Amino acid sequence: MEAGIEQLYQLAEAIGIARQWWDVDGMRQTVSDASLATIASALGYPAENERDIAHSLEQLDAEQRQPPAMIVTEAGLPTVLPASLARAELTDEHGFTTALPVENWTLPPVDVPGYYRLSLAGHELTLAVAPKSCPTVHDFAPGKLWGPAVQIPALRGAASHPFGNFGELDEAVKLFAARGADVMAINPVHALFPGNGQGFSPYSPSSRLYLNTAMGAPELMGLPPLPEQPGGALIDWEGALPRRLADLRKTFAGLDAATRARIALDNAPHGEGLQRQALFDALDVRFRAQGAGGWQDWPAAFHDPDGPAVAKFAAENREEIEFHLFAQWLARESMAKVQANATGAGMAIGLLADLAVGVHTGGADSWSMRDAMLQGLTIGAPPDPLGPHGQNWMLTSFSPQGLKRAGYAPWIATLRAALDRAGGLRIDHAFGLARLWLVPAGEEASAGGYVTYPFLDMVRLVALEAHRARALIVAEDLGTMPMGFAAPVAAAKMLGMRVLWFERAKDEGFIGGQDYPPASVAMTGTHDTTTVAGWWTGRDLEWAEKLSRFPADTTLAQQAERRDEDRARLWGTLTHNTRPRPKPDDPEPVVDAALRHIGRSASQLAIAPLEDLLAEREQPNLPGTITEHPNWRRRLDAPLADLLDQPDTAARIETLDRARKD
Repeated sequence: MEAGIEQLYQLAEAIGIARQWWDVDGMRQTVSDASLATIASALGYPAENERDIAHSLEQLDAEQRQPPAMIVTEAGLPTVLPASLARAELTDEHGFTTALPVENWTLPPVDVPGYYRLSLAGHELTLAVAPKSCPTVHDFAPGKLWGPAVQIPALRGAASHPFGNFGELDEAVKLFAARGADVMAINPVHALFPGNGQGFSPYSPSSRLYLNTAMGAPELMGLPPLPEQPGGALIDWEGALPRRLADLRKTFAGLDAATRARIALDNAPHGEGLQRQALFDALDVRFRAQGAGGWQDWPAAFHDPDGPAVAKFAAENREEIEFHLFAQWLARESMAKVQANATGAGMAIGLLADLAVGVHTGGADSWSMRDAMLQGLTIGAPPDPLGPHGQNWMLTSFSPQGLKRAGYAPWIATLRAALDRAGGLRIDHAFGLARLWLVPAGEEASAGGYVTYPFLDMVRLVALEAHRARALIVAEDLGTMPMGFAAPVAAAKMLGMRVLWFERAKDEGFIGGQDYPPASVAMTGTHDTTTVAGWWTGRDLEWAEKLSRFPADTTLAQQAERRDEDRARLWGTLTHNTRPRPKPDDPEPVVDAALRHIGRSASQLAIAPLEDLLAEREQPNLPGTITEHPNWRRRLDAPLADLLDQPDTAARIETLDRARKD
């Protein structure tokens, strides 16, 4: 069996499964042989026994001999051809073939970024030529820019709705543009499951190629506005999303022939993909009403998007599919209107969209792009002190092999969809461009392992698509950085994230904003971290105590004592102790100082969560919880216009704006 184990290790290395990895404490960890075999099998290389492994190695060798569907390179650089193309074979008269070495077989540099058809050795493939870097902040405007980060559903506007949509977002961009902001970071707006009040997390979408139809704002498209409805302090998603779907159906029913023709014309360029998304949504609504939670729960005949049952359903339910095409049109064109209004109001960048790291396993992307997606594996995180058993996010994404087979078409389409109606893009968990922690179905997260992705190709394609869209790219790089990640991302001029709470020196003190790298986004926090007011008052500690989230053998009193030490460190960094330290129940001066801190930082861009601009104590999301904390449910207390006009809030915004201009 020893030989079989060595072959297993050989197979794992060849397909990019890391046998060993280093945890947050720098300790080396080893993935079990059983996990290696299970992950390899799920990736399409059976490894349950020696015979399987031998066949998989042969399969892998045959695949590596096949020409790639796409070669990705950089403008101005020669490109070394892959072994499948940079080879010559000599066959004698008896049919015996010998491979001849071919040295330095390279393509000459191509200077203009873009996609090219390449004919090589009798093979047709695509050559993607990336620019040396993404657009930078200075490509949009001189100086150091700033903007808020908002959770769209939390917004309240002039009209009363149970949650914010692109109409409230449109009001928000105009309000902040008038106050000097050049960008507005938003939560992911990917397609969810229409009308499903249970699946409302923006980071667990059905598809990253299309939009959350509940965000559509008819008034932005010259249609009658949605009916006004009261909304409480917390969003009642379970009731609100089905009602929103019903309201959109009424809007659709009232469309005249000219508007329907206009919608069809606008949708036409989006082709078969949009049609398939509408078809999926129609099927999901049908079968969810019967208890299905995803396409795997549908009758088996509907699992194949190209099968006869799906075709028959499409033919018999044309009006239902037309409704979902309308809903996608409304969301898409509404968001485009918001972006146009943002830049028209003076924002240099406008919307900074957010690309979720993966999709729901039972969603539209998983259904329609099965050959390119992971099967039997979900994304998560390895064990660490905050999660001793690891995390399983129950999301799927592209498989490395599927991406290469498809010539990266799904990745390119995903990037284009995200950049189509925004001035920039934040890539959530950007480490996933290099590796993902994949967990076998039915196993604990600790049974997973890291699988490498074609990192340089994916980074270059991000740069190419950003270049084509003239868009800013932010790479969320919080956490344990994979080896070799930093240099290519820095070379591509993607902005890293410098979040106040994580920018500490070796002595645990907070570093000065002048030490933040210029190619970064300075932030007082994210949707996953405590607010400044919440941290200063210890609200996050109260939640941790309530939900038993402290590390083992740690008490609230111990955490509170450490927090008081940290308050002294933070206040010293923010003010150089030139003013008395505020008491724990007086967070407003600390919020002001934190905003000034990121404003004066060396970072080219500063982003403050709206919660910090309002000095709120509660955060939008508490990672690692589902129902224990009201994640993605919080609303503003009043219309945004009223809140921004309050003297304290207006002063905080002025503080940030002035600090950026100093």
